[in-house]
Amino acid sequence: MIDSEIINSNPKLYALLPLLHVAWSDAVLTPSEISYVNDLVSETQWLTDEEKKWVKDRLDPKNPPSARQLKGWLAKLKEVEPQLSDDDKHDLVAMGIQLAEFNGYSANTETRLKVKESLRKIEQALGVIGNEVNRFLLDNDDNTLTRNLGTHTTFDRQEMTDLLDGEHKALIQRVKTILTDPEFKYFEGEDHSKYREQVLLWCKLLAEQGFGAQAYPKEVGGSDDMAGYFMIMETLSYHDLSMVIKYGVQFGLFGMSIMFLGTDKHHKKYLPKIGTLELPGSFAMTESGHGSNVRDIETTATYDKVEDGFIIHTPNHLARKDYIGNAACHAQMATVFAKLIIDGTDFGVNAFLVPLRDKEGNTLPGIKIEDCGLKMGLNGVDNGRIWFDRIKIPKENMLDRFAWVNDSGEFESSIASDSRRFFTMLGTLVGGRIGIPRSALSAAKSGLAIAIKYGDQRRQFGPKNGPEVPILNYRSHQRRLIPLLANAYALHFALGYLTNRFLHRKEEEMQEIEALAAGLKAYSTWNTTATLQTCREACGGNGFLTENRIGALKNDTEVYTTFEGDNTVLMQLVAKSRLTEFKQEFHEADFFGILNYITNQAKTVIVEMNPITVRRTDEEHLLDPEFHLSAFTYRERSILTSAAKRFKHKLDSGMDSFDAFNECQYHMLNVGTAYTERIVLEQFIQQVGRTEHQELKTVLKRLCDLFALHLIEKNKGWYLEQGYMDGSKTKAIRRMVNTLCWEIRQEAVPLVDAFDIPASCLAAPIAFES
Repeated sequence: MIDSEIINSNPKLYALLPLLHVAWSDAVLTPSEISYVNDLVSETQWLTDEEKKWVKDRLDPKNPPSARQLKGWLAKLKEVEPQLSDDDKHDLVAMGIQLAEFNGYSANTETRLKVKESLRKIEQALGVIGNEVNRFLLDNDDNTLTRNLGTHTTFDRQEMTDLLDGEHKALIQRVKTILTDPEFKYFEGEDHSKYREQVLLWCKLLAEQGFGAQAYPKEVGGSDDMAGYFMIMETLSYHDLSMVIKYGVQFGLFGMSIMFLGTDKHHKKYLPKIGTLELPGSFAMTESGHGSNVRDIETTATYDKVEDGFIIHTPNHLARKDYIGNAACHAQMATVFAKLIIDGTDFGVNAFLVPLRDKEGNTLPGIKIEDCGLKMGLNGVDNGRIWFDRIKIPKENMLDRFAWVNDSGEFESSIASDSRRFFTMLGTLVGGRIGIPRSALSAAKSGLAIAIKYGDQRRQFGPKNGPEVPILNYRSHQRRLIPLLANAYALHFALGYLTNRFLHRKEEEMQEIEALAAGLKAYSTWNTTATLQTCREACGGNGFLTENRIGALKNDTEVYTTFEGDNTVLMQLVAKSRLTEFKQEFHEADFFGILNYITNQAKTVIVEMNPITVRRTDEEHLLDPEFHLSAFTYRERSILTSAAKRFKHKLDSGMDSFDAFNECQYHMLNVGTAYTERIVLEQFIQQVGRTEHQELKTVLKRLCDLFALHLIEKNKGWYLEQGYMDGSKTKAIRRMVNTLCWEIRQEAVPLVDAFDIPASCLAAPIAFES
């Protein structure tokens, strides 16, 4: 049924059917639209009064067409489809005229033009887009750009994996093989006691493979391969993160504190047993009352001249060692950080080996251990609180690489300054700030592998009458995930750079390396937290299911922003380091050095901030790595200079230095972030430059461009305030980010496949549905 006898006897009315059908199928006609269209109909000269009434009745919101009428209109429209040209199939007005003529209407050229003009006005008044005819009326939707976007590969996936794994690819593959063994099937259940025992068993199996002693000297059963240790920890992080943290506490924090802070006698006595997990241990630095403030911890190690040993004591409740991994159940010994007291004099924080339990697991006299209980995540790790009640330990239990008590009971050290000794001691433990961000990055990669594969397969919505579209084809979905994929690749190369600097460090470089480690630890773990939250949302309700792992990854990595130093505190440490370098640069500079700085600033104004460059929007410029790095460097330097001036101004006005730093903390965080981002970009650009395979170079360049431009877009307000860019340029950058996301989406699945994460580790059905 079309409508009534009127339309059958007046075939010219068929010309209005496409417009009426689309208007009622996809929209609510507003009063102003109806009023305006009625006016247009009233002015129409090619319709009779009866026909005009019919049209107006069809626009009455109180009497809309029934579902049966709409179906009848649609059936009539489909009858004429074979007669339409390709152009007419995308033009509602042309389609209407063809439909009227198909049903017997004929008109001369002049009248036909009037009909067309009148219909076009009605189309505009209804807000109908003519080229959407296929979406509403026909089934020809397979040629939409969104529908046809799909996955393809322009590079060899194995070559990308080999590039990411580097020289340790054989070791990495060996670890992955172990992880796929049935013994490493994920723990299921809620009994955290059983979970802890399972994690301990996994660590023993890893120790049997030699992975526990990987970094230790060969003479004590190790492989003398610190880089390999980091690779093992990073690869293990594709699996259960409780296992990773227990592995890190036992073989990293506990074992390496003895390796770096102890001497040969400690290495020979303890490292062989630690590497095999014969001697489970803990790393007891943090106290309830001090957290990141290690310098002011209150646990004491008082030298006892009579017995030539030390008395370890917890002087008050807040001085208890808190959140100590392995302590609640398994540790038999701990590296304990305490203030060394000799004859009432405080000689600062030093490290001591303190027994906690016997081999049967019984807590020793004077030791009180309390279980921290269930946590937000990582419940396979037995965190505990420890109190010491005047525990006596022999003199040899002091880790004495940097300081010791001589035979006369006097303090000696190879480093005279208490402050320098303290930071030197902590600097040797910076490896923890390398392991944690690498572990965090693996978790982010896992989340991205799950979410991107899911987005490539999960279909939602699509053109009307057409098939549903993979959600990764939607621009909003690409904008959520693809920049995070670029971040993952960028951080991979930056953390490789940090690791290499640490492994080949020189003493004069340690302050810079420590600052770099602090910045990348904070930046990487914050990135992981944001990435996993986005991946969870991008997988909808499926991302909330335990079997799909994102929940576990989110919960277990949440504390990574606190491990090895609170991220906000670490970024302030980075800022302090940058300010120190800034001060030294000018303090030590002569007149010509200062003149050189001023000249470089002037060059920036001339080259980068001239009106042409500020407004330049061509693709060659926007994708130029020199432009990217210049923008990052300018931001870093400007924020650093501003913070230094602000800090100096407060000091010059008489403010205490502590208060001045507190007032400038927000700016300090920006200093640390800008420095870290510049380092990450710099290393990504260098990696692209040294990549030999052209296919790999091309896709890495695209990822690097996205990393850079997405951050510039994120900070566009700052750049606009500085006059470094104008609005036309930031808009062009936004468009380029969209384009890069669209292009990288097509290779997003191969790019996460290149991480080579074992399927058994992902354990994510949503990422492998066909």
